Amino acid sequence: MSKVTITEIANRAGVSKTTVSFALNYPDRISKETYATIMTIVEELGYVPNPFARSLTTKRLGAIGLLLPQKIGDIFANPHMAQVLSGIGEACEQKEYTLAILPLIRGKIMEAARKSYVDGLITIGVGPDHAVVELLKKNRKPFVTIDGEESSSTINIGIDHRAAARQVMAHVLGLGYRRIAILSLEPESKPSESGHSSIVVQQRLEGFQRALEEYGVTLEDARVSIQNCRGSSEDGYRRARELLTRGDRPTAIVAMSDIAAIGALGAAKDLGLRVPHDIAIAGFDDIPECVLVTPALTTVHQPGRGKGIEAANMVMRMLEGQSGNHVRLPHELIVRDSTRCASQEGS
Repeated sequence: MSKVTITEIANRAGVSKTTVSFALNYPDRISKETYATIMTIVEELGYVPNPFARSLTTKRLGAIGLLLPQKIGDIFANPHMAQVLSGIGEACEQKEYTLAILPLIRGKIMEAARKSYVDGLITIGVGPDHAVVELLKKNRKPFVTIDGEESSSTINIGIDHRAAARQVMAHVLGLGYRRIAILSLEPESKPSESGHSSIVVQQRLEGFQRALEEYGVTLEDARVSIQNCRGSSEDGYRRARELLTRGDRPTAIVAMSDIAAIGALGAAKDLGLRVPHDIAIAGFDDIPECVLVTPALTTVHQPGRGKGIEAANMVMRMLEGQSGNHVRLPHELIVRDSTRCASQEGS
């Protein structure tokens, strides 16, 4: 069977090939009646556009790429990232753009960016000094960061991570807890291929530090410990169990992701510890699972789906020639039963 062509569609509809091209690529340029007629024939004949031929006509591929900062398995172990992806996908669907998931190649985001074949890109946790930013700017490819950093080099969509982290840590400290364990995030995307920390981790640690200083404590205090933790319940469980079986176990755990905090809840229960009587636990993200666990988890609400929608829409506006702008979305501390007033611990 020979492949259906635009010429065949045009002959069947009694219009020019240009009109068929408009129907497929720029439907707003023709009447609704003509569009409906052409698309009916397209469906009847089973026409499938050639994406490469389409790109020659429109100078576009009709695709937005999401550069993943971690392995796919690690990304989707964290429900918050699934919410972000859902928002990106929803925005792309509304504007009839394809969403291309671009995983690391040989463990490097740079390799994935070099081999991307899309109109615009969304990156996660990438700061203005990351090598991938220079690469994308040289190639004049519109891109937006989620949870990066607001700068003249990058358009960022996110929340004020410093303020949010300060708020949740101040809440814990205000209840009297002083032996604090922080379940940090393993770097999502390093400042460079040889860097050591992600933008989000840096910003949240700065927020934690501000709160600690308000209570006469620092991150270097012997009562404060920081453990890197993947964004998964399994790693949250493992890291928390290690902390809670020490002789100087913490009296509060503040995790940089809810899913890790939920793992910590499981570890505490398995060790016979009562939450929050023996150990208080707080998270970050406000994923739906926070209210399904017992006790319900204190956390910082941030709009994961909203970040995804804003980022995708921003890239698509930039593709239409509009200038991009930073968007800072609201966050909120949600206090639930996993934290409460601590007994006097002493300093």
